[in-house]
Amino acid sequence: MGQFPTGSSKNTFTNSMELLQLFKYGFFQHAVLAALLMSISCGIIGTYIVSRRMVFISGGITHASFGGVGIGYYLGFPPLAGAAIVAVLAALTTENLTRRKILRNDSIIAILWSLGMAIGIIFVYLSPGYAPNLMSYLFGSIITVSTTDLWLMLALALAVTTVFVLLYRPILYVAFDEQFARIRGIPVMFINYLLIILVALTIVLSIRTAGIILVLSVLTIPQNISNLFTNRFSHIIVGSVVLGFVASLLGLVLSYYLDIPSGACIIFTLVVLYLVARLIKVLIFGR
Repeated sequence: MGQFPTGSSKNTFTNSMELLQLFKYGFFQHAVLAALLMSISCGIIGTYIVSRRMVFISGGITHASFGGVGIGYYLGFPPLAGAAIVAVLAALTTENLTRRKILRNDSIIAILWSLGMAIGIIFVYLSPGYAPNLMSYLFGSIITVSTTDLWLMLALALAVTTVFVLLYRPILYVAFDEQFARIRGIPVMFINYLLIILVALTIVLSIRTAGIILVLSVLTIPQNISNLFTNRFSHIIVGSVVLGFVASLLGLVLSYYLDIPSGACIIFTLVVLYLVARLIKVLIFGR
């Protein structure tokens, strides 16, 4: 990876050709596919998270999943498998404790957040041999996504899309008015538990691209950008998917030229897009 070039139009043309040449490489093709699949899953699930005001609950699940990464390293099985198991357990625990009002939401989140990170760090450093490099899990590394990762992400994207297509109206009712949903005879508890599991799996399979530290931004910033211009649930989903993919591609290009982590570049691009969208709305609509 090189520095972003400057100079004549010849250099600009050369660098444009150089960028196009990247698409010949398998790792870059994988990165683009991963960005697309992540954008679909995060765009759909993130819209649900934002509408339910579950952002900080999702943050607790995200950081709890790091405990699974550490356990995976220690026991010798794939870290993302450990992260998935812990994330799903954390999600179900959060939902259950919240429903039964055993603990306040903020207390549950704080406990899961700190416990997951602590367990992850402990088990990583208890693992035999050299301590593994955790940068790809903490900050993401979209260019190291494997074929297996892509198949898992594809399966998740199909599952999330199918659930929302088949249960769109019930999900909409549950997201905005659970009491009304119950009156309509909608299985609220089933939908809540199903979606919290999908939230957990979406978080885990996005770790490879955005990282534990930054994945929450991918689940919320595109939705907030879309929400600046529309209040319709379906439109926010579509806008979030498109914005997530565009930001991921721009972040990849920025990462290539500046030789810096791709996850951070994607999030930085999303924030810039949000600021631009906010400015456009102020200039056009006056608010």
